[in-house]
Amino acid sequence: MQDFMSEDAIFCGVFDGHGPHGHLVARKVRDDLPLKLLSFLQSQESRQNGLNNNCFGRKTKLEGDSEKDGSTEDNLGSLWREAFLKSYKAMDKELRSHPTLDCFCSGSTAVTIVKQGLNLFMGYIGDSRAIMGSKDSSDSMVAVQLTVDLKPDLPREEERIKRCKGRVFALQDEPEVPRVWLPFDDAPGLAMARAFGDFCLKDYGVISIPEFSHRILTERDQFIVLASDGVSVCLEYSMHLILCFYFVKDSLP
Repeated sequence: MQDFMSEDAIFCGVFDGHGPHGHLVARKVRDDLPLKLLSFLQSQESRQNGLNNNCFGRKTKLEGDSEKDGSTEDNLGSLWREAFLKSYKAMDKELRSHPTLDCFCSGSTAVTIVKQGLNLFMGYIGDSRAIMGSKDSSDSMVAVQLTVDLKPDLPREEERIKRCKGRVFALQDEPEVPRVWLPFDDAPGLAMARAFGDFCLKDYGVISIPEFSHRILTERDQFIVLASDGVSVCLEYSMHLILCFYFVKDSLP
């Protein structure tokens, strides 16, 4: 989504559904989440007008303002963090109250980024990934993973789930896939700790609160790949092919 909020801002996202109605949940999140994020950002910007015109990175820094860079960057990150948290919360609330979309045992991941100038803001839940192709000090291309797979066996995720009486274990025939289960039944077996929807598990530790990050891009950062878990598993082994393709794509027919 180009011209997101301003001419130099771009929104990108990947939403991977799961469960019987996961494709519908993912489609709903795809259509509505960017609008919610934009709405919260515009609301925050209105409150900030007159206080700090730099909060959304739209005003060029003046010479001699370097000592203010740290506080401005902190304010910028805080504003965007709040917008991501509120928009994800509002999205999940809308799904819960939707009159026709059954999200009880269906849900969706999300990995969302906004690039505005050299600022990259990112929020994500579930196990979809963001991977950046960047040049290292020797000018070689390397893959930089920007996200962490929010799986149920991550210590902080598992601790929260168990504290809420949910259970985490893998089935015997797939010991490498930890899943979240109800305390009283071996169901539904969700393979992630955070997701939109999946309301059967929301009282047992599964949440929709996104991880947030803010980074300043440099000239070494070339591109970003967003992918669902099925694709990103392959990327672990073939990212070098994508990096090579980046350099030769202009010569392809």
